[in-house]
Amino acid sequence: MKQRPRLLFVSARFLFPVDSGGKIRTTQILRGMKGGAFEIVLASPHPAAGAARFAAELDSVCDRFVAWPEPERGRLFKLTRLRHVLGTLPVPVATDVSDEGHAVVARELAALPDVVLFDFPHAAVWAPPRFDGASVMFTHNVEAEIFARHAEVAPDPVRRALWRSQHAKMRRFERATLERFDTVIAVSKRDAVQFERDYGIARVATIGTGVDLDYFTHTLPPPALHVIFSGSMDWLANVDAIEFFLDSVWPEVAGRFPGAHMTVVGRAPPPALVERAQARYPNWFFTGYVDDIRPHIRSAAVYVIPLRVGGGTRLKVFEAMALGCPVVSTTIGVEGLPLEAGVHYVRADDAHELASAVTALLGSSTERERLSRAARAYVEANFSFRAIARDFERICLDTLERRRAQRPAVPEIPPGLLQAGTNA
Repeated sequence: MKQRPRLLFVSARFLFPVDSGGKIRTTQILRGMKGGAFEIVLASPHPAAGAARFAAELDSVCDRFVAWPEPERGRLFKLTRLRHVLGTLPVPVATDVSDEGHAVVARELAALPDVVLFDFPHAAVWAPPRFDGASVMFTHNVEAEIFARHAEVAPDPVRRALWRSQHAKMRRFERATLERFDTVIAVSKRDAVQFERDYGIARVATIGTGVDLDYFTHTLPPPALHVIFSGSMDWLANVDAIEFFLDSVWPEVAGRFPGAHMTVVGRAPPPALVERAQARYPNWFFTGYVDDIRPHIRSAAVYVIPLRVGGGTRLKVFEAMALGCPVVSTTIGVEGLPLEAGVHYVRADDAHELASAVTALLGSSTERERLSRAARAYVEANFSFRAIARDFERICLDTLERRRAQRPAVPEIPPGLLQAGTNA
């Protein structure tokens, strides 16, 4: 039997449990590629408790797993990480620097994989200054754009200045990192255009956003005064969205429907936010991490995405659409997705528009059912995750063939940009 080319897939995070959009996208793609054209070696940090309890899940996405210890991040992590503010790297990147990560990735690169792929630009902090072989960077958003948007909505001059400084560092880091790779994979045409326009990256391929239609089966929304949001609540963009919805949108919704209730599903909601929300509205609920999002979304009449900050594309949009829950979203919430407002979702960009859209759907079963059926039909016709995985695999194969034909030199990273150091 002909030996398959080997793909070294370096993930910025341990992929299990699958509790964020990035992890969902990555695991779906790897699961769709497993047993295909490549032998897949997955490398990532692993949690202190070890990876053994996720053996079956790891087996479903790779042929071999290698890892190094994930740095401990205690309750004071959000404060202690600020020691990196004055450094060269943006804070989220500096906290990922790891001698152990460098060593594991270097060892696997020494075994000469046919293709090396880094998942998120952050993961490149574990790459050596130079490496051989075909290379791919998988981006899930334009990282610098997220920082710029945080600066736009920051509530005071000090935080605006901090975000602007971090934006400049992330822009420099992101550009220098992407320039190193034979191919950059973007999750939307919009992101690809930004990489080409802002960073001069010519080798950008695009994949779509997929959803597991066998897992996310369709039901019509119930006649319930129930609104839901889902997303990792340790991500600042989601915290900003829920604070905005709580303070500026929900008062109007509750005024129209006093019995309405709101559920926020997602890991690690900030305790101060939970306390403030429930003190004002006892019918607000925070679940924390859940093993299965489906029953929560199926119990709701409206799915809201009140994002003001963010980047890339959001899998949760297609998951809600596949399940049949009508979506109300800001423009940023569905950015990069080929959706038509009024047909597949309801667009609402300010507080009054969001409140009006939510209350209109809560009050009309006919409109809920129309959106539910149209959204499911559209996702079924266009966004199976298996098709996305095939596209991803093809991009990796094309990169390998191009590299074998051309053998271009790998640009060396600018001195001082990636600084090997101690664990953050």
